[in-house]
Amino acid sequence: MTVMIRAAEKASKGLLRDFNEVEHLQVSRKGPSDFVTAADKRSEKVIFEELQKAKPDFSFMMEESGQVKGNDPDHVWIIDPLDGTHNFMHGVPHWSISIALERKGEVIAGLIYDCAKDEMFTAEKGGGAWLRNRRLRVSGRKDLESCMVNFGQPYGSKETRDVFFREQRAVSDHVMTRRFASAALDLAYVAAGRIDGYWERSLKPWDAAAGALLVKEAGGFVTSIENDDNPVHSGSLVAGNAQVHSDLRKILKSV
Repeated sequence: MTVMIRAAEKASKGLLRDFNEVEHLQVSRKGPSDFVTAADKRSEKVIFEELQKAKPDFSFMMEESGQVKGNDPDHVWIIDPLDGTHNFMHGVPHWSISIALERKGEVIAGLIYDCAKDEMFTAEKGGGAWLRNRRLRVSGRKDLESCMVNFGQPYGSKETRDVFFREQRAVSDHVMTRRFASAALDLAYVAAGRIDGYWERSLKPWDAAAGALLVKEAGGFVTSIENDDNPVHSGSLVAGNAQVHSDLRKILKSV
């Protein structure tokens, strides 16, 4: 965890500098509604170099650079160097760095650093979830009418979008919904009890790995929407406290 924190804090300096000059960002188009900034790439390079220096044999799975096979394939760093890129590009201070360590397919350590607000969320398997020195717990709200649930909106095919819109309408019949446009921070906020639940499709492992561990270590539940596949790698995810997770998943599976 010390290594992860050091890497995130070092990368954050460049991100904050670029964020304060957001109008001058170099932006290239990577695909429909999917942008990558020069800041994103620089952040990933810093994190990669710091983690590799500390653990030279470990493997990597990164949003921008893909997979890097190390001598130790059982340990994989999963990195999102800038989650919430659209917020970042528009000057909205709601984005983060996400780093997780996976051992033999199981996430054992996770970090989400909200650089703009200087909030460091961390979790290690069996060690609880933390915001700096404060222990985190998921919310205790059980009645959906009193809850707030966040969602992520996919940018895939028309069929994928249509499924989302049906889900969003169905969930909104029962609970207040919001979109903050950062999967990592949505999961961190579930762990902190700030929001009560969250769901999203079309997720990548770097979107969910650290946040899923945070929620679990804060006493919450995280699963894929349809089945019992590993939510980090399944492409869909629903999270919340026991009751909200159960109710939310039930609604989503009925759509």
